[in-house]
Amino acid sequence: MDLNKVMIIGRLTADPESRTTPQGVTVANFSVATNRVWKDDQGNQQERVEYHNIVAWRRLAEICAQYLAKGRQVYIEGHLQTRSWENQDGKKNYRTEVVADNMIMLGSRPVTLGTTPLAQPVLSDQADKAKPAAPTSNYQTDKPATAPVSAPALSDEEIRIEDIPF
Repeated sequence: MDLNKVMIIGRLTADPESRTTPQGVTVANFSVATNRVWKDDQGNQQERVEYHNIVAWRRLAEICAQYLAKGRQVYIEGHLQTRSWENQDGKKNYRTEVVADNMIMLGSRPVTLGTTPLAQPVLSDQADKAKPAAPTSNYQTDKPATAPVSAPALSDEEIRIEDIPF
């Protein structure tokens, strides 16, 4: 049995570049940086950054192009693929990239509708193949925005451990 699976959590190094093939299929390319921190034999902290080329296709490519931006933290799941081509000088070039199957937007910016925070979307290219008309994220855009709720007033009263319900 063989396995070709990649899972990466990192930050985009630039905004995704999106294009459409002559057959009408959308493709998005972007790069994600990951870092690894460790201590060497002398106890000094070391850090190494790796850059991963990501390719997304179809609906996942459209979503990546629309919602991702430079600096955004993402989880990418997919498989490795190596392409080769000859340049104008006849030299053979190779490029290994991650073909994204799933993407989850991470980070500190919550997605909100009105004043109610929503869960971050889990996006998958597989969902688009199974149900073309179904949405590929869990955004709740069909629900009306809720009215703003005011925060409870803060008081100078001391909180005692016995008052905590858990």
